Amino acid sequence: MIVLALDTALSACQAAVTEGTRVLALRSEPMERGHQERLAPLVAEAMGEAGLTFDRIDRIAVTVGPGSFTGVRVGLAFAKGLALALDRPCLGVGALEALAAGVNQDAFVAAAIDGRRDQIYLQVFIDRAPVMAPDSVAAAEAAARLVELYAGGPAILTGPGARLLEGMIAGARLDPVLFPDIAALAGLAAERPAPTAAPRPLYLRAPDARTLAERGASR
Repeated sequence: MIVLALDTALSACQAAVTEGTRVLALRSEPMERGHQERLAPLVAEAMGEAGLTFDRIDRIAVTVGPGSFTGVRVGLAFAKGLALALDRPCLGVGALEALAAGVNQDAFVAAAIDGRRDQIYLQVFIDRAPVMAPDSVAAAEAAARLVELYAGGPAILTGPGARLLEGMIAGARLDPVLFPDIAALAGLAAERPAPTAAPRPLYLRAPDARTLAERGASR
């Protein structure tokens, strides 16, 4: 299966083309703004490197948030438009799940994004399976959730908000990556059944005026 994976939810613009477990092409450019202008050329570059025409794509995957409101909308609009034009399924993957997939090992993994306003976007996985839904919580509640769910063994705190969880689990390893591993995102999409509906954005809180004014610069 050939998957085109896209990510514009956080602080990068990313595209990858994979076939099974093999990465045919990968583009990842850190950026806080400018996803809308860069995404289409980035995808064209990735497809060119992979040596494939767009009709060879079997499915499209895209991060649906939480993250930058503008970034999420840009990625979803592009992915759904391309899927419609190609008559291919479009699958949405949560940004927290994509971050956790980049850890690539069986462990207790807490994926976190700084939600601002003293909030943490949090989701926990044990041996790659989610044990809570994505949520927006204060630091004290995040600590309580981690203590409740952690039963020992290797623990990893990952994502751009990982440092906000530091010290909540003794001995946990910090993996403060700023955005998902796009190849891991493609791998998640390849393993799942074809979706029956178009993906929708995952917003854990409403946008504030500053977010709208800065077009997604604040999360």
